[in-house]
Order: sequence, then structure tokens, then C-alpha cells
Amino acid sequence: MPTLTIHSIGPGVTVQDLGRPGWTAQGLSTGGAADRLAILEAAALLGTPPQAGLEMMGFGGVFSTDTDTRIVLTGAHMQAAIDDSPAPHNTTILLRAGQRLNIGGAKHGTFGYLSFVGGIQTDPVLESRSTHLTAGIGAVLQAGNTLPLGTDSDTTSAPMRLTTDDRTTGGTIRVMPGPQTAFFSDDTKASFAQTTFVRSPRGNRQGVRLDHDGAGFSLDGALNITSDLIVPGDIQMTGEGVPYVLLSECQTIGGYPRIGTVLPADLPKLAQAAPGTKLRFAFISLADADATAVSDTTLLANLRKDCQPMIRDPHDIVDLLSYQLISGVTAGNDP
Repeated sequence: MPTLTIHSIGPGVTVQDLGRPGWTAQGLSTGGAADRLAILEAAALLGTPPQAGLEMMGFGGVFSTDTDTRIVLTGAHMQAAIDDSPAPHNTTILLRAGQRLNIGGAKHGTFGYLSFVGGIQTDPVLESRSTHLTAGIGAVLQAGNTLPLGTDSDTTSAPMRLTTDDRTTGGTIRVMPGPQTAFFSDDTKASFAQTTFVRSPRGNRQGVRLDHDGAGFSLDGALNITSDLIVPGDIQMTGEGVPYVLLSECQTIGGYPRIGTVLPADLPKLAQAAPGTKLRFAFISLADADATAVSDTTLLANLRKDCQPMIRDPHDIVDLLSYQLISGVTAGNDP
């Protein structure tokens, strides 16, 4: 089985896939990639089902494999090179055995993803390979670790690229009402929608804090709210009226009042907002929110349609002579 070797690594790098749906009743949140869209983009480019890769929070590391394999970088735009050649983003790349893939800091965004055509093949736990630190499943990766990979049976495929909308610069995030939205006054909700927030440095895979100037968004009688089910995207208000947006590794039950829930389609923009990024929120109706809902299957199919072969300049292909440039040529005297 092919092996990935980690020569050096940044803090907070973990194995992630789409998580573990269906275990909420047992107290385990779905977890999985903070930016689920990045996992689906990688699957579209590599022509595989969604599978486990590396999630890199802010910084990557130095990696190599012992066999040739196709890889792709999605999510946050991170500085990356193979040996001395730049490694493009959202483009399939052939990583040769023994080459060093060096992934540095994020230039734009927070969570970068490194995916392999064969996927990371660690032993699944509850039908997922995702690390879930708050539940004690898996661990942060360290230098010297090795990980098993699936085999790449077609290393001669033409490189593919995918052009995506930028989701690393913040902007307006759509919010749908939740079970406690109506408890907030109209003035409080209007003030929330008119406020420009800044993504705080305080944040992780459980959630991120939103800082702002001015008074907090308090709720009278908040202490009387009974703890109930919470999900990624929920916007909780602390006792001081400071909003926190929950992410993939949030708990399953909470008692803080929630002014609304970020649409799943917009949650990757929130997850990828680096500290200091400006964010605004816009409330929409449940009917409008439902109209944005797309299954992973449909989303992946749409992403596959958007993938295009990458036209490369022969001068930039260092291994040009290893490709079959001409086929079907004969000596001319074949029967």
C-alpha cells in the first residue's frame, strides 16, 4: 500500500472527510471538514468519491509519497511547491515518488486541504476517518507520522483544473431563522444585520467568535432557555451578547440563545474567514433558505461538470519526455 510520509508539519493538521452523520442522538456531532465544499471540490477534480485528506489550519508541512500519485490542493490558498516548482491550487498534480511537497502558510483563507486520488486509508471509526478531537477520535498529526494511501491506477491522466468563486474574503453571509430567533427583538435583529463584524483570532474547529464595535446583542430571559439541539452554522449569543458561529466540531446540545443559523451553502465562507476578515449577515426566510439546499450528490455532479483539462506550456513541464507524446506511429510496413 502506498505511504504518505510527514517530514515536518504545522499545528492543527488532521485527517478529515465529510464526517459522521447520524450520531447526534448519542452525543457525537458530525464533525468532518470545516469546509466541506473543499472535500467535494477535490473529489470532482480527482474523479473519485469524497474521501479523507489532510485539513491544514493556517499552515501545512513537508510531505512525500513512496509511489507516484495524483494530488490536489483545495480550500484556503496556501503557498505550495513540489521540490522547486510551484504547485497550483484547485488543479490536479502528479506527485512523483520521493518528491517533497512543501506547503507553507495560508495566503488567503484558513483551512487548506491536501487530497490524494486514493484517499487516506486509515482505519475508519464509526464509518468515517475524520479526526474529532473533542470526542477523542484520532489526533493531531506530527512530524514522522506515516499514513496509508489508496493506489493511483492512472498517473497519466491529463491535469484537471476547477475555477471557483472566492470564499476567503468574507462579505455577506445569509442567515435563516431558528427556534429562538423570534425571542430577539426586532431592533436587536435589525442591529445585528446592520453590524460589520470582524472574525476574531479566537476560533477553532468548534466555532469562531465575531468581534464588533458597540453594544452586545442581548436577550431578556436568556437564562430561562432550555438547552436543546444545536448544529454547525448556529449563531450563539453569550451572556455578554457576543456572537459565536458554530463549526463542524461543535457540541450537540447548547443553552445559549441563537439569533439564527448560517446557511450550509454559506458556511464555507465563514469557516474560511481568516482573523480580521469583515463579515455581514443578512436574514432570509425559511422558504428562500430551502431553495438553496443542494445535496452532496448534486453538488459533486455540478462540480465535475465545471472541471476542465488544464492546458500546460511545454516549457514548464519538467518531465515532458516521460509522457506519450505520439501514438499510433508505425514503420509503415505493418500488415
